[in-house]
Amino acid sequence: MDKVELDRQFSDLYRAHLRDVYSYSYYRVGNHHDAEDLTEQTFLQAYRHFERALSESNGRPLRPWLIRIAHNLAANLYRDRSRKPQTHIEDDSQYRALHTTEDLVEGRDELSRILEGIKQLPDDRRKALIMRFALGMDNREIARAMDRSDGATKVLIHRAIKQLEGIVRTPEEMRK
Repeated sequence: MDKVELDRQFSDLYRAHLRDVYSYSYYRVGNHHDAEDLTEQTFLQAYRHFERALSESNGRPLRPWLIRIAHNLAANLYRDRSRKPQTHIEDDSQYRALHTTEDLVEGRDELSRILEGIKQLPDDRRKALIMRFALGMDNREIARAMDRSDGATKVLIHRAIKQLEGIVRTPEEMRK
């Protein structure tokens, strides 16, 4: 395949999956700046190995391959940061904004509990939930991205949901 055609196919892949890779990265790292960096690094790495990935894919979609690259880069980021702790200023302005309706406040509280709960899950469960609910990937795509069987992936997602439900239940819900 010539370079022009390869670049065209990569551009198509980029346009088709940029939002998914960014979303996955954002849910993994929790801030826009790092998610943008991870997304850029993911596509740079993908470009370097694109021709080989195309030939080895046998026509299967490459989204799971991209998500696996993003996952590995996020894991490297966490590992590097654990070696060199940094102070981290959170942008929580979106949570501090005042609203007039109780429903919006309750919704934000629930979302905040869910996001905090996801952080408490083991890495494989967190990754599976992000791919399933943030990216809308089906079980087969998730299985390919995580290098697991379809059945093992289904069980993993089920257990992750159950564990997350237990983490985010409020004291009032626990009394019921």
